Amino acid sequence: MLFDIDNIRTTALNDELFVQKNISVDLLRLDEIHPVVSGNKLFKLHYFLEEAIASGHATIQTIGGAWSNHLPATAFACQAAGLKSIGIVRGEEPATLSFTLQQCIGYGMQLKYVSREAYSELNRPSFHSMQEQAQSEFTFVPEGGYHPLGAKGAALIMGLIKKNFYTHICTATGTATTLAGLLMGAEKAQEIIAVSVLKGMTDIEERVKYLSKGNVNMDQLKIIDDHHYGGYAKHTPELLRFMNYCWQRFQLPLDFVYTAKMLYAVFDGIKNSAFPEESRILCLHTGGLAGNRSLPPGTLLY
Repeated sequence: MLFDIDNIRTTALNDELFVQKNISVDLLRLDEIHPVVSGNKLFKLHYFLEEAIASGHATIQTIGGAWSNHLPATAFACQAAGLKSIGIVRGEEPATLSFTLQQCIGYGMQLKYVSREAYSELNRPSFHSMQEQAQSEFTFVPEGGYHPLGAKGAALIMGLIKKNFYTHICTATGTATTLAGLLMGAEKAQEIIAVSVLKGMTDIEERVKYLSKGNVNMDQLKIIDDHHYGGYAKHTPELLRFMNYCWQRFQLPLDFVYTAKMLYAVFDGIKNSAFPEESRILCLHTGGLAGNRSLPPGTLLY
């Protein structure tokens, strides 16, 4: 690993609701790994970085949107590893660069802009296969690390978790790459809960099978798809109030794209007795706090 992950802490969330239901809830603070390469991103990039260094490409190319956390994380990780980076950005070059794109440039990433139509082609499996065949030029990382190598890296997260202690492990799900990794490393009795942050995402199971190469027990997977709050990067006043509650109650900063939606789903599940008594739940804080910069000043208490 490029950064120290030995001191990642797990914090207990103490709430009256959990006491009433006789359930414990802990949070794995992956958001504290690093200000830029935080959360699950470092893990998903791990084997791509290894491959690029071993192959002598010295360059990683990846893709993402103008507010993608994946792009600056890749740029920073490449800079730290002594690699060059190229980012293909969805949409025309904006007159004013987003904070995210400014970060990318600051970390030495070369940016290339493509139309949304062209970008959609870059996400097709056929393009990924073509890029893998063109490995003499660079190592290609699909959007969000969506690839078996990304899932293999995400499986390393399970090494940070106390074995056979937690009955349920919960994560927000976008591309399902982290989810696949958790399932790959899960203990037999554990249930892995995926809270989808995208509206109408119906292919999570198919994604997991591709990412894991079929080497998981799908019976351990539970999908929650009614806590997306309008879709990817969408939010509601209710979700924002929950984020401020978590700050006041636990001094816990959340992002509205991923972790807040997942944790709210867990609270709702506990309230509605979806978890049996004596459940020991671990939630993953997968980072992404930079996305809160897009909210109007004063929206959040932190």
